[in-house]
Amino acid sequence: MALPSHTSPVTDAKATDGAWLAVLAAGIAAAMHIWKLPAALAGIQADLGTSLVQAGLLLGIIQLASVVGGLATAVGGEMAGLRRLLVSGLVLLAAASALGATAPGTGLLMAARTLEGVGFLLAVVVAPALIRKVAPPQRLNIALASWATFQGAATLIGLSAGALFLQVAGWREWWLVMAFLTLLPVPLLLRSVPTDQAPAETGLRPALLRVGRTVATRPPWIIGMVFACYTAQWMAVLGFLPSIYRSAGLDGPWPGILSAVVGGVNAIGALSAGPLIQRGLSERKIILWTFVSMSAASVATFAVDWGRFGNGLIVQVVLIALFSAVGGLIPAAVTSYSVRIAPSDGSVTAVLGLTQQIFNVGNFLGPMMFALLATTTGGWGTTWWLTCGLSALGMVLLAFLGRARGGNPAAARRAEKRLSAQRKASM
Repeated sequence: MALPSHTSPVTDAKATDGAWLAVLAAGIAAAMHIWKLPAALAGIQADLGTSLVQAGLLLGIIQLASVVGGLATAVGGEMAGLRRLLVSGLVLLAAASALGATAPGTGLLMAARTLEGVGFLLAVVVAPALIRKVAPPQRLNIALASWATFQGAATLIGLSAGALFLQVAGWREWWLVMAFLTLLPVPLLLRSVPTDQAPAETGLRPALLRVGRTVATRPPWIIGMVFACYTAQWMAVLGFLPSIYRSAGLDGPWPGILSAVVGGVNAIGALSAGPLIQRGLSERKIILWTFVSMSAASVATFAVDWGRFGNGLIVQVVLIALFSAVGGLIPAAVTSYSVRIAPSDGSVTAVLGLTQQIFNVGNFLGPMMFALLATTTGGWGTTWWLTCGLSALGMVLLAFLGRARGGNPAAARRAEKRLSAQRKASM
């Protein structure tokens, strides 16, 4: 369960709160590109003639690079360095967003979204491993739990800011603004995050060996599939939530603002997971009960025709917010698990790259399956079939995760604390 030396936390003066906060800011900026789209879908459909299924593809295609390139990014991180890849990802995101702003049709916009997916991949795969390196030991649990909030924070900021901005300007101008905002964390990263240090063994072959030793183990594969069962439904529901609210009669900025609130409360669950794990509750139990709660909330949200009730929409908003808030426990639990399961001669970045590659299959397929189900059945009322089915699959996979997981997680955490204390004493 020991972490490889080249991903161990630093213990000198370079380990500052400013460093991991800069990485967190970069992750939020990168994830905002996912959530700049939902509030703009109506404008894009009117401008480019995009169909509902194409809109679902636009929501999911940004994940395409992560579907096929997670491990390649892990190898790049081992060779080129984590900070370098993170900065490169932000620059690529900005350039692709500017390109998308010029798109004359859906085809070029999809191509630009695919490039955004590459930039997003470069940023978020290496970020947790970089936080693991630069966070002070006494802040590590807080830093990792905070990283798990980056999607919720990006959803809140991206959807609300987009909904307000699109009241006075078009989606193309919003793409250009996002290109500028993405570059803002770059100076912070260059100033506060230490430059990349080469591992003891450099070159392509040692990097491939470290990655290969990691992907030969079972836990990263299983945790990636479990995570995919969560991300597919969360991405689908949140991606189409503005459209769902518009179909319920809301107009103006309210569909985007309410969706932003629903996405933002996801951070509540993420921040709650750290104390639960610290008190000895296993990640497996957290994920299990989260899937149960998400299923109940999605059934109550979509299976009932809340339009027949006077204040039905308010109740529906509360229920879907509960779905999102409780769901935030899963990213935090997965992050906590993922940074500890690399073999001692393996790569934490490879674990993160592989899980990113697997769960983004869910991100890619989820919105399209959600849209297809709603189109086929004639409304959103049957979409709980998809959310509950994915939760059930995730719970089945947890049984295999329990058998595949080696060692005692509590003992592993105690061992890491002892190692941190020893490192402090040696300073």
